[in-house]
Amino acid sequence: MLIGLRGVGKTVLLNRVLQMAEEKGHRALLVEAHEDKPLPELLLPPLRQILLSLDAMGKLNETVKRSLRVLKSFANSVKFKYGDFEIGLGIDPERGVGDSGDLESDLPDVLAAVGDAAKSRKTVVVLLIDELQYLGEEELSALIMGMHKVSQRQLPLVLVGAGLPQLVGNMGRSKSYAERLFDFPNVGALPRKDAEVALVEPIAKEGERIVKPAVAKIIKESQGYPYFLQAWGYQAWNEAKKSPIAARDVVAARKSVERNLDESFFRVRFDRLTPSEKKYLRAMAELGPGPHRSGKVADALGVKYKALHPYETA
Repeated sequence: MLIGLRGVGKTVLLNRVLQMAEEKGHRALLVEAHEDKPLPELLLPPLRQILLSLDAMGKLNETVKRSLRVLKSFANSVKFKYGDFEIGLGIDPERGVGDSGDLESDLPDVLAAVGDAAKSRKTVVVLLIDELQYLGEEELSALIMGMHKVSQRQLPLVLVGAGLPQLVGNMGRSKSYAERLFDFPNVGALPRKDAEVALVEPIAKEGERIVKPAVAKIIKESQGYPYFLQAWGYQAWNEAKKSPIAARDVVAARKSVERNLDESFFRVRFDRLTPSEKKYLRAMAELGPGPHRSGKVADALGVKYKALHPYETA
């Protein structure tokens, strides 16, 4: 589970894992969770695609056929809960497996069936899911239980996910054994040397240069945060009239960088906040660099600590 804030490169890493899996001949698919899309609707199309690809590999394989029937049973059972959608499998469902209507019971059966199919074809299935923090408690629990079953049976199915920092707590509350089942590497700001490479190498590939003081200033302003490094590098490139890009070009780029971040990176998220959340955010900003305890935020808002709950959960 890749954990990190927005703009640190989690999706880039997932795409790289996807590429690596495909290079090894594995069956791999990347999907993105949504607030308004239930987990079964998210997983059914890629799982169908994977199983059909396994079914097309050489001679008839009864294990793969059974897995397709289990998937059909699951699709039929979730229609009643999540709406009517068809996965287009012209086969009879596997009765009594994946069809109880209980997601925490059915999804583990489905993932195990996919793992069985992969094992029978001597391959590996790699399922990559981005934005996992959007999953509801029941959905997250079902996914964890599914991977637990896959792990216990040592089936060749791997889940690589990504999400915001709250995902760690969400998974722990959902199932305590999630901490043992998954690794949670943190994806954050780049170390100085890596940040330098991220700025210098793309410029060098275009046959141009950037002076060390300019690189140092961008790293200081961005604090090594990947998306901000990109924003500063992009605007400094546009500001420079000639090579090498100088420190004065970075200074001149400030207004463009701030305007770009305000109008895109920050506004998209800020506009989704409730009025209470905006007040909470403003209070934290006025306190300066954090982190800050909730009690201090309550003082800044002029409310008692117990009254802070609506601000934190609005």
